[in-house]
This record gives sequence, C-alpha cells and structure tokens, in this order.
Amino acid sequence: MPLDCLVTGRVATFAGEAGFGWVEAVGIKDGRIAFAGSAVDLETRADPHTERFTLEPDEIAIPGLTDAHLHLIETALAAREVNLTACASLDEALAVIATAASRLGPDDWLLGAGWDQRRWGRWPTADDLEGPVQGRRVALHSVDHHAIWASRAALREVGIDPTVPDPLGGIIRRTSDGEAEGVLLENASELVAAMIPSPSDALVEEACAELAEQLLTYGIVGIHDPGTLAQDPSLHALDIIGGLADRGDLPIRVHAGIRAVGLARARERGLRSGALLGANPASTARLGWLKLFADGTLGSQTAALLEPREGTDDRGVMLTSPQELAELATEAAAIGIATQIHAIGDAAVRAGLDALAPAGGEVPFMPRLEHVQLCRPEDRARFAALGIGVSVQPVHLREDAPNARRDWGARAETTGYAWRSLLDAGAVVAFGTDAPVEPVDPWPGIALAVLRRDPSWGEEAEPFGAGEALSLEQALRAATVGPGLLARDPLGGRLVPGARGDLIVLPAAPREPGDRAAAFVTVRPRLVLVGGEALVER
Repeated sequence: MPLDCLVTGRVATFAGEAGFGWVEAVGIKDGRIAFAGSAVDLETRADPHTERFTLEPDEIAIPGLTDAHLHLIETALAAREVNLTACASLDEALAVIATAASRLGPDDWLLGAGWDQRRWGRWPTADDLEGPVQGRRVALHSVDHHAIWASRAALREVGIDPTVPDPLGGIIRRTSDGEAEGVLLENASELVAAMIPSPSDALVEEACAELAEQLLTYGIVGIHDPGTLAQDPSLHALDIIGGLADRGDLPIRVHAGIRAVGLARARERGLRSGALLGANPASTARLGWLKLFADGTLGSQTAALLEPREGTDDRGVMLTSPQELAELATEAAAIGIATQIHAIGDAAVRAGLDALAPAGGEVPFMPRLEHVQLCRPEDRARFAALGIGVSVQPVHLREDAPNARRDWGARAETTGYAWRSLLDAGAVVAFGTDAPVEPVDPWPGIALAVLRRDPSWGEEAEPFGAGEALSLEQALRAATVGPGLLARDPLGGRLVPGARGDLIVLPAAPREPGDRAAAFVTVRPRLVLVGGEALVER
C-alpha cells in the first residue's frame, strides 16, 4: 500500500535513548509512521496520490511537542478574563480593573489573574479594589494561581470575618484587628473560588476549541492537563473534553486529569489512566492522572522547605499531609489511576517521593512530581529508583530567578531547577508551560533550559545555575519523548515506525544556541502534521 504522506529533509526521529536519530525521510500511512530512513528507499513506497512535504536546507523536522502541564479549561477561559500579568504596579492593575468593571453589570463577578505582590512591593487589599469595582464581587488569581485577591463584596458573600479560622493548608491575610485583608492564600482561596458561578458549557467548549487551534501554531500536538482548578466532584470537565473530542473539535491529544474530590466518581465510572473520554474509539481525549498538592509556591512564599527561607523562620506550607498524600495515591493506584503531586520546595519533593513510593505498582501511567524547583542531591536518584517521573516548566525560571535567590540563597543555584542533574540521575523529565500561569508558547522555556538565562534579564545577566544547562537535544526530547514516557508510551514523541505521525517543521532551526538565542526563543513551526494531516502550514 502506498504512503499517504512523505516528508523528506533533515528529520530528527529521537529513536533510542539519546541523540537526534537523523534520517532523510519519514513516511506516514493511516496516521502513523510507516517508514523512516533514506529518501530514495521511501520514494519507492509513494505513488502520485502521496502528499509530499520537502524541507528547505535550513529546516529540520522533529516530533510534535506535548505540553506536560497545561490547564486546558483555565487557559482557554483566561483569554476572556482580566489579565494583570503585564501590570508593573498596583496602580496600573487598578486602572485595568476599573476599565473591566465598567463593562460589567452590577451583579456580575469580575474575574481574572496575573497579579504579583513581589513586583508591586506589597500585597494588594480589598480596600484597594473598592473604588475601581464599585461594590462588585471580584476574584483575581495571583500570577501563580495559589492566591485570590477578593473584594469586600466577595468576602461578605463567603462570610469571612474575624471569627472564621484559617482552613487547613490555607492562610487568610488579616489586618491587626483580625479582619480579612483581601488576599486568601492556598486552600483559603477555595472559600471564594467555590462561590464563583460556573461558565456555560457552550462558552467552555468554544474557548477550548479556540485554544487547541492556537496550541497547534506553536507545534503543540498534545497536552497533559492536571485537572480543572475548580472543585469538580462530578467530573463534568472530563465530559466536556470528551464531548469536544467526540465531535472532532479537539485536534490535539489530551490526557485530562482529575482532583481528589473527583476520585470517588472516577471509581464509580470505572475510569483508569489512559481510558478513553467520550464514546468515539478514535477519541483524542483520555484520562490522565490524579492531581494532588504537597505545598504552595515560591511566588506566594508557601513552598515547603527543609530549611527556612533566608532571614526568616518560615518553612512554607504543606497543603496536604504526607500521610494523606500517600493514602490518596494508594487509593487511586488500587483502581488504576496514577498520581501526580505538585511539589515545589525540597520538603514537599521528599514528601511526594515518599508518598508515591508504594503507590506506583502496575498503574498504566508513571507516577510523577510536578515542578520540583528545589530538590536535594540525595533525593535526585530516588526518581529513577522508584519509577517516578519529573514534570518541570523551565519558563518559570524567567520570573523565578530573583525570588529564588532572595528566598533560597545559595540553595537556589546549587539545588534549584536541577534539570540536568535529574537527567543524569536517570529520571524521566518532561517539559510543560503551566499555562495559564505562564503563556502557552513552549519555546522560551525550551530556550531557558539550554541557556539558563532569558533575554528579558539583559545582555549582561549571568546564567542561573549554568551547570544545570541542557543540550538542545535534551531539551527537545523533554518536550517530546518525556511526556510520552510519563504516559508509558515508548513510541510517544518519536518518529519511528508505529508512532503517531505528529511532526513539526522548524524554519531556520537553531541547531546551536548561543548567538542564535533570540531565534531560538521565537522559533515557530512552518508545518504541523497531526496523524499525517497538515493542520498548520505557513
């Protein structure tokens, strides 16, 4: 049978455990790679109906990227909400908020994200919002989505007053007389989040379909979604994603996760990691992992640490006890659902490893820790030994570098963001963006992994922990092969016979970093094939 599609040029297959695995051509049949090898050999397998794509001399083809940590619904809806990411000061943010509030009805909630108290020099308050929002209910997530800035009207609706205690794993910032100041950290943010009206299914579906098309333009052909941020005991988000896939409105492949609140429902439905979502056997959506939280974040100063933050006695916050982490992971493993644990500080990383150690078993997917921004050397080898993967987001280093140096001191660059050391220790490492916390564009993060510095730092800035820099090949494999290995798919993210025909062509590909760093940061694929079908062609 002749090939459906033939791609000739400089093709990186990522066959084997290391190296690009260059070949001259790959052929695709029925959505999968049928042959990879010499152009002359593959040409004999084509006929006049075979669609041909020929690379230019300065182009390369690589497997399509999979973002190993992207919140699908939240990222999709973020485009329709207030975005404070670019606001360098509180005054700028209040001006943006006032404009947005003027377009709403008096009973509408004003929603958004992106504020950063470190950039502004102080925490925002509910009183700051009173003038701009004129009594409306407001809930604005911080840039790391681990805190909510709420208005007085929102706090009143929830019933937060001096008599309401901090919930377990949460902090209500208060004035000297005990009144809520307006910022709710970690689990305390759920007090307000639970009151926010859910968007209509039609709006969510439209937004997700638009986001999927946008992701393709960056070369992202699949995502691991760590579950919707909202409480979803009925797993309605999975039904929305499965429905999109059934209707053919989800051109990317999605592994959609759940939170602990949905574990009982997942058991009732007989779901396992890798199970199809929807009724179509050809669905692009499958169940991913159970997502748990060990600690908070660097930005909110709630990452759980073995040693205190510099100049303080503060060791951060454990959002879930080590015992509960282990119990939930074991419960999920018993029904075939693998677990991923958010763990940023070194204490959380150690607790996460301990929790997942007995829960790996024969679950369909690899248990994993998310972020792993601070990891002691003695814990790095445990990942490979225990069969636990690492999902990291290199783009976080762009904004994290100064805060990490300030809060973690020498630890920041000796034990922080240690991607090369983790690879050297045998860990499976996969890259993602953590959108909507960061933009969906994966390429600045891939560049940061190689260069350990970002153009926004200025030309004279020193690399952050230069010894942890990856090679270009290692970084690209972490964005392609790594997510496949987390899903226990040995062919995932590769262009080898039997693998999916998901391929991207990079123009003027920066094979070496250094002087071409700017091009590396802004690279865009000229061609994106999904299952051998050209979905993006510039």
